[in-house]
Amino acid sequence: MREIAVFSGSAHPELAAEICEHLEVPLLPVRVTRFANDCLEVQLQANCRERDVYLIQPLAKPVQENLVELLLMIDAARGASAARTTVVMPHYAYARSDKKDAPRISIGGRLVADLLVAAGASRVLTMTLHSPQVHGFFSVPVDHLHALRELAAYFRRYDLSNTIVVSPDLGNAKEASHFARLLGVPVAAGAKQRFADDRVEITSIIGDVSDRDVIVLDDEIARGSTVVELLSKLADRGVRSVRVACTHGLFADGALGRIGGRPDVAEIVCTNTVPIAERSDKLTVLSIAPALAEAVRRIHDGESVSALFDAPIAAGSGG
Repeated sequence: MREIAVFSGSAHPELAAEICEHLEVPLLPVRVTRFANDCLEVQLQANCRERDVYLIQPLAKPVQENLVELLLMIDAARGASAARTTVVMPHYAYARSDKKDAPRISIGGRLVADLLVAAGASRVLTMTLHSPQVHGFFSVPVDHLHALRELAAYFRRYDLSNTIVVSPDLGNAKEASHFARLLGVPVAAGAKQRFADDRVEITSIIGDVSDRDVIVLDDEIARGSTVVELLSKLADRGVRSVRVACTHGLFADGALGRIGGRPDVAEIVCTNTVPIAERSDKLTVLSIAPALAEAVRRIHDGESVSALFDAPIAAGSGG
């Protein structure tokens, strides 16, 4: 890992430190200053000239603050003559804004992608985009990882003989099908209609879930309205047990308590793509630092990143 420089923004320094530990490189210091007029200034406090620079910053809450900080970090790396600047963005919050489904609205996913490239990003490494087409918003190479292998490795510790994977909606059914194949179990999906950010209705469940052990798989859980609605429908179908899994555990507005407080939910499993502020006895957090570190190593060495998904599944790590 010669000529590599890794920096972290303010969003998730713990994850950045863990990635650097796996890479066996130091996490280099960044100074962020806020002026009296509320503007930010960022200084990368290590040499970047002709080095392969990696900037680790998920777009976690507060998203706008962390986005501007990331843009300034990218600009600082470009101004310091970095050979290549790769943005390691485990969670791309604006990926949900991926289409024009109402008059006169912005497509934030594409706009933010343009901003990152305009600031000087040479490459983006991200994980579990809300919509696959967001990959195409970028005019620079994007390495799009997923956490299905880590989640599958964790759930393989259970008896899966009576298990079925359930996607909350048809949009996530492809990922749920991939996850189900990794586990060797069948898959089902909910038919969802969204009326507002916090109001959804699941009219039916496609697939036989009665008297089954269910793993609900979603890409992210924010307010949790979709998962709560699905849990009610599953209870009506007489499922035997329920575990909830996602990549991005945002858990906004008390979502973790609402989901974990249900007696029919045995466990909630997510990864550490974003900092987890809330905690619960039912929550298990898996680390995606090893996967991100290996992806960074492969990018730096010019190796295939997609080959990561072809390797045998290793045991997951809990936290």
